[in-house]
Amino acid sequence: MKPLNIVGSRVIRVDGKAKVKGEAIYPQDIYLDGMLYGKTIRSTKVHAMIEVDTKKAETVEGVVKILTYKDVTGENHHGVVFKDHEVFCSKKVRRIGDPIAFVIANSERVAKKAAEMIEIKYKELPAVFNPIDAMKEDSIKIHGDSNIIYHYKCRKGNVNEGFEKSHVIVEREYKTSMVEHAFLQPEAGVSYIDEEGKICVCASTQYPHFDQIEVAEALGLKLENVKIMNPAVGGAFGGREDITLQIHLALATMVTKKPVKVVYTREESFHAHSKRHPIIMKYKTGADKNGKLLSMEVNLIGDTGSYASWAINVMRKAGIHATGPYEIPNVKIDSYAVYTNNPFCGAMRGFGATQTPIGSEQQMDIIANELGIDPIQIRLINGFKVGSETSNGQVLSESVPLKRCIEEVKNRMFKE
Repeated sequence: MKPLNIVGSRVIRVDGKAKVKGEAIYPQDIYLDGMLYGKTIRSTKVHAMIEVDTKKAETVEGVVKILTYKDVTGENHHGVVFKDHEVFCSKKVRRIGDPIAFVIANSERVAKKAAEMIEIKYKELPAVFNPIDAMKEDSIKIHGDSNIIYHYKCRKGNVNEGFEKSHVIVEREYKTSMVEHAFLQPEAGVSYIDEEGKICVCASTQYPHFDQIEVAEALGLKLENVKIMNPAVGGAFGGREDITLQIHLALATMVTKKPVKVVYTREESFHAHSKRHPIIMKYKTGADKNGKLLSMEVNLIGDTGSYASWAINVMRKAGIHATGPYEIPNVKIDSYAVYTNNPFCGAMRGFGATQTPIGSEQQMDIIANELGIDPIQIRLINGFKVGSETSNGQVLSESVPLKRCIEEVKNRMFKE
């Protein structure tokens, strides 16, 4: 068998030396001659109709232009799956932090001063923050006719029969929290027009190819007339998968014909990008007297906040992984993604697979305790092996080292 090229080898990272020496170029390090500066004005209300008056702000010396939805030259929308974000909100805001306008000025100081002078009249609307309440038919609707944007179902065997045969049944509810990525480098970017007349955006992103599509759509340009360049990225973890400042920058350069730069504060970074989905998890697990799992019923409600982002993918994966790495013959899983007026949620390391072990693993510990079985042993009894079938019908044909891993940990624990 040939040795692997990467695994087990000391591989030099191509960007490692530059980062260690402080020579790596991040977007906030880029300066261009004649550069203007931008500042986004964001909603301070969670749900409201809006009227925007930029007249006073436009009189500030040094202000070049203030953009609103009226200045969007293409489609006033973006979104990685559903186009439910607006580039600039036209009539309504759905969360704190929604972008409403964008000041372009000859300095950051002027841009900030003008931003503070923009007048926004809010007509506040009822809001919903609990995803369970948001699922009700009479709930306030965030988008369209329903707040339920996705429902994943998994059915295997007969859970009722499984519970009837169970010696012990454990029912519990678990909750995980919304989590901020808090990457080291807040969002920043620079846009300009190159020698070929193409709009160029330099921004730290995880999806330059998606960004190119979304910028082109919003500006009404052909794809080949937009370039996205990715400087060094100071952390991301999923938080740079959705558009934040890219369209604002590109549009500003398109309108002014000049380079434009934006650097977010930490506070604005918190407002601008997605979070990890908080999930309400209801578990019912049954096992025989020897600790063998017989049945599991799970209900997952994921709060995706005001916009969908990757909610479908996140809550599908949460549903798939809800049973943990265990053989269970009878399974019923329902996993929902639900709109609320909370900050919007999307990608964060693990994509839904990180939340559900909070529930599935605590269930295992409680069952082991009730049966008087060692918590390590109950995992060895039920753990996946080659040939196991997952809850959604996948047969594992190779690379299933779970039991080996557990036994290795056990041996080291008792050895020490």
